[in-house]
Amino acid sequence: MKLLAAALTLIAALFCTSFAAAQTSNEAAVELMAWEQVAMRAEALIEAEQASTSALTSTRETLVSWRTRFQDAQTTGADRAASLTTRINALGTVPEGGSEAAEVAQLRRTLTAQLEEIEGPRLTAVEAFNRANGLISEIDEVISRRQTEAFLEVAPSPLNPLNWQPALATLSGVGVRIDNEIDSALVSQSTRSELTRRLPLTAALAIFTVVLLIRGRRWTTQATNWVQRRREHRGRIAFGFLTSLSQVLLPLGAIVLFVGAVVSVGIAGNTGQALLQGVVSLVACIYGTLWLVNRVSPPDDVLPPLFGFDLDTRRKLRRGGLIIGIMLGLGLLLARISDVSTFTPAVSAALNFPILLGLGIAFWRIGKAVQLALKAPSEEQTGPGFGLWLAGMTARGLRLLAFAGPLAAAAGLNNASSAVMVPVAVTLLAVGFLMALQWPIRDVYAWMRRIDIEASAEALVPVLLNFALIIAGLPLLALVWGLRPEQLGELYEGFSQGIAVGDSRITPRTILMVIAIFFLGYMATRLFQGALKSTVLPRTKLDTGARNAVTSFVGYTGIALAALIAINTGGIDLTALAVVFGALSVGIGFGLQNVVQNFVAGIILLIERPIGEGDWIEVGGQMGIVKSISVRSTIIETFDKTQVIVPNADFISGPVTNWTRGSLIGRAIVEVGVAYGADTRKVEQILREIARDTPGVAAWPEPGVDFMGFGASSLDFRVRAILRDVNNISSIKTEIRHRIAERFAEEGIEIPFPQQDLWLRNAAALPTTASDGHDESPSAEDPTPA
Repeated sequence: MKLLAAALTLIAALFCTSFAAAQTSNEAAVELMAWEQVAMRAEALIEAEQASTSALTSTRETLVSWRTRFQDAQTTGADRAASLTTRINALGTVPEGGSEAAEVAQLRRTLTAQLEEIEGPRLTAVEAFNRANGLISEIDEVISRRQTEAFLEVAPSPLNPLNWQPALATLSGVGVRIDNEIDSALVSQSTRSELTRRLPLTAALAIFTVVLLIRGRRWTTQATNWVQRRREHRGRIAFGFLTSLSQVLLPLGAIVLFVGAVVSVGIAGNTGQALLQGVVSLVACIYGTLWLVNRVSPPDDVLPPLFGFDLDTRRKLRRGGLIIGIMLGLGLLLARISDVSTFTPAVSAALNFPILLGLGIAFWRIGKAVQLALKAPSEEQTGPGFGLWLAGMTARGLRLLAFAGPLAAAAGLNNASSAVMVPVAVTLLAVGFLMALQWPIRDVYAWMRRIDIEASAEALVPVLLNFALIIAGLPLLALVWGLRPEQLGELYEGFSQGIAVGDSRITPRTILMVIAIFFLGYMATRLFQGALKSTVLPRTKLDTGARNAVTSFVGYTGIALAALIAINTGGIDLTALAVVFGALSVGIGFGLQNVVQNFVAGIILLIERPIGEGDWIEVGGQMGIVKSISVRSTIIETFDKTQVIVPNADFISGPVTNWTRGSLIGRAIVEVGVAYGADTRKVEQILREIARDTPGVAAWPEPGVDFMGFGASSLDFRVRAILRDVNNISSIKTEIRHRIAERFAEEGIEIPFPQQDLWLRNAAALPTTASDGHDESPSAEDPTPA
């Protein structure tokens, strides 16, 4: 019965497995058929080259979704295939005779069949992925070619008076359509009733909007200046920055409320709503630019000005920036109108030309103001050399574009001129916004660290934050400069996929995970080091050097473990990097051999501890007190109070004198000479008595005196004395010399010094001057020494 039940169970399992496999196979077949239809339709659109750009974009989005599904299928199939391959390899190779255990052979056949079953769909997914990727690339080429053709399209010249009348007629037609939409809306009784009911609220909002547009900026400016002039308070610049945002938010909020009230009445049609949206964009550009230019080029000295420019230069920059804001706002207004009204190329060129001409005037004013300021710098003008050079190059480029842009538009290259001048204007505003953020970021950092804002300007963290903001703003600027969102998505997709290193793939997510885990391990190591150094090691019998050695060993071990755990958690296969590390090891061996040598020597010093902090040592001609021992070098403080950094390799390869290691007992030697004729026995006795009576000299072993020999001018003696504390050797030797001088003076013992007698063998040859002015010479027989 048990055998029958097992057989039935196996049959049922095989049936269920077969049914599931068949169902999965059917689903895969249906999916492939759907994909084939999508691919054929995309190929037809590409070959026809008559589909609109929007249709191509929609097809591209569909292809991207299919490509993502195929990529996931590849990943899933690859993981399962790798697992099955590992299991098959674990079974070992088939014996030469082909005879192996039946269970092993059956398992090998089963795993091989499963692997073959998986490889088929995976390879199909790879082929479909490549096909989808190729179709997406072809669509991108078609759209890019159309963008290039539109960029180089030549429109009728806006300077031709014949094109002005259609442009004016188009604008008047917009007004006529708005009037007709209002009349059509007022025909309805419900609309008139709603207008009558909401008219007081709309009128109140209109008055409120006008008041805020006229007076709101003045009120908010006064509040901002009051906050920023409180110089004794930290964070004043940051709070002033937040307060200054009301200069934009209040009027913009008022105009949005008014437009919302007008739209809610129902009298504005599509054209009217587009015009109102354009007006909102115009107000936002004007007030946003006003706020920005006043932050970057302040009209007073409350805020630090850009590069320290004077008031006249700042005034010119503000005017140029305001013109840019007005022109960009008018461009957005025309764009909203063009969405509901058809503009011919001639009309578009005629309406855009004043905007491009205004941008050219703004570029010229800004470039000229910056160049004049850089040619005649004021005493307050400061800034990094690279920043000033970049500002000068930008000013030259703006003045060149101020001519080239409008001239190109006048020649009919309206699209090309707009595609360059408008992004340049937006880029200038973006750069100005980043500059306006610099001082608030520094102020917040100074407030958090409780330091002066001048000190925060030299810190690294604000610079890194500004750099991060620049990186974050690059995708937006790329869109402004014509990069399509689909292309930006492709770049992000490629960036997110990372790079393949062996069997591993390193992605930004992996890098962030590795950094986060390593940071946590590093912080845990530092906390453990602090607890070990402050609570555990002081209760042991280890000296200061041994405790530092233990703390350093724990620190390096913890950091190494944190790095290994972070890399393994991130899924990075270290074996894939073995080749890279092997190649780098050659360069490390030659270029970093001194660093590695000092590192190994530092570890030996920390383990063997031949020297410790506080020891008096002498190495390589340098003598002083050891202040700290690191893995690479040791810091010695000389008796001149200077810091000497000695590489650790010098302690291993050369002799080291440690005066205080293990014991403070040392020996002092004082040498002295006496004149010939002195009683040497008496001199020896006197010197021994002096050494015995000097404070700091040990009684045992007792001091010794040596008669060294017969010098050129003296009888040389040497005093040897053992000191209780060798740190006092200089003062003890000085005291011994004082006592020798005093005692020899009392005993009448002379301490000689070198003397020389000069004899003139021919004194008559030397002229002398007598009192009467005649030269006199001593006789040759006079042997008097000179």
